[in-house]
Amino acid sequence: MSKANFLSASGIRIIFTVILFSTISIACYAQQQTSDVGNFYPTLDAYAAKENSSLSYLGKGRKSTKKWRKEAKGKLQELLAFNPAPAPLNPQILETTKRDGYTQYLVKYNLNALQQTEAYLLIPDNLTKPAPAVIALHDHGGFYFYGKEKHTLINNQPVILKDYIQNLYEGRTYADELAKRGFVVLCPDAVYFGSQKLDPVQTSPNNAKAYYNNASEDESEDIKAYNKFASAQEVPMNKTILTAGTTWLGIIAQGDRVAVDYLLSRPEVDPERIGSIGLSLGGLRSTYLFGLDSRIKTGVVAAFSTTYQHMLKEHARHTWMMYVPQQYEFLDLPDVASLNAPRPLLVMNCKQDKLFNIEGMQAAEQKLNSIYTHMGAAGKFKCNYYDVPHSMTIRMQEDAFAWLEKWLK
Repeated sequence: MSKANFLSASGIRIIFTVILFSTISIACYAQQQTSDVGNFYPTLDAYAAKENSSLSYLGKGRKSTKKWRKEAKGKLQELLAFNPAPAPLNPQILETTKRDGYTQYLVKYNLNALQQTEAYLLIPDNLTKPAPAVIALHDHGGFYFYGKEKHTLINNQPVILKDYIQNLYEGRTYADELAKRGFVVLCPDAVYFGSQKLDPVQTSPNNAKAYYNNASEDESEDIKAYNKFASAQEVPMNKTILTAGTTWLGIIAQGDRVAVDYLLSRPEVDPERIGSIGLSLGGLRSTYLFGLDSRIKTGVVAAFSTTYQHMLKEHARHTWMMYVPQQYEFLDLPDVASLNAPRPLLVMNCKQDKLFNIEGMQAAEQKLNSIYTHMGAAGKFKCNYYDVPHSMTIRMQEDAFAWLEKWLK
C-alpha cells in the first residue's frame, strides 16, 4: 500500500472514530438533559413531588363535592392574592358601529377602585328576549399593543394586526362570527394589553428610551417596536407585582370576573346562559374564569392545557402572567378547570404546539376525564386534538361554536 493511500485510510478511520464518539456523546447528553433547567431539575422535581395537588377532586376522602369546591376555590383565591377595593361599574359607551348582523359597542367600565378597562360589546340584531352570551378572552402572542382587537373586527386594521389574525385565527375574528350566530359577546382588554397597556412615558427614562429609539412613522413598525418594549418590561413588571404582594394572574382573573358583572348588567343577556372562550393566554384566562366563577355555565379552552409536572420538565417559558406561587401544592392546572365541574368543558389541543408537549396535554385530559367520570358527567367533558401549530383555526372555531350552541342554546 502506498504511503498516500495508507494516510488516506488512516484519516478516514480517525474521522469515523471522532464522528462515532461525538454521536454517542450527544446521545448520552440528550438522555441526561431531561429538563430546560438541566441539573437543577432533579432538586426542583423532588421538591414539587413532595406534596402536590392536595386539593384535587381526585384526592382521597372526597365526600362532599360542594365542600371540596368551596375549599379549593377559597385556596385559589388566596393564592391569586388580588382583592382590590371594589367600585361601581359606571359603564360608558365610547363608540357605536353598525356591522353586518350585529352592533359593535366600544365600552368602558371600572374593574375596581383603581383600574378601568375597555371592551367590545357585540349585540346581535333583532333580539326579542335575553340571549346567550360569551366572554371572548384575547391571547398574548407577544402582541401587547392590542388586546380585544386580536379577535374582534376593527376598521382600518394595520398590516401587522391582519397578519397576526391570519396566523393565529386563519384570518377570522371569531368574536364577530359568534355575534352573527346570535350570541351577545364581550371582549375585554386584560391588564397590560390594549386600553390597559403600559405607557412608555410613565416608565423610567432608560426603559422608555428602548421604545422611542425604535419608534417609526410606519404604523406596523411602530407597533412592533412597542411590542418589543413591552415584552422586555414583563420582567420588572412581574417583580414589582410580586413585591406588592399579589400575582399577575390574580389581577387578570379579577378583571375577567368583573366582565361577568358587566354582562349581567345588560338587559340583552340571559344570566343563566353565559360561557367563556379563549386561545393561549385567553385559554388560561378561560380556565380560571370557568373554574372560579359559577356564573359561567360552559367553558372552551384552546391551546393551553397541560400539567405542571410536564412544565417542570420543559416549556416553562411562558409569559410571567401565568405563574402563581405555591399553586401546584394545592391545585394543578387541570384541577383549576375542574372547579366548575360537572358543567360542560371543551379543551382543544394543537399537536404541533411548541409551547406544550403532547404528554402534558394528554395528562391534563386524563385528569379532567377522571374527574368528570367520577362526578357521573363524562359526556360533559370533551378534549379534541388538531394537527396544527399553536392557533385557533377555523375548524377549531367551528367546533367551539357547536359546543357553545349545544350548551347555551
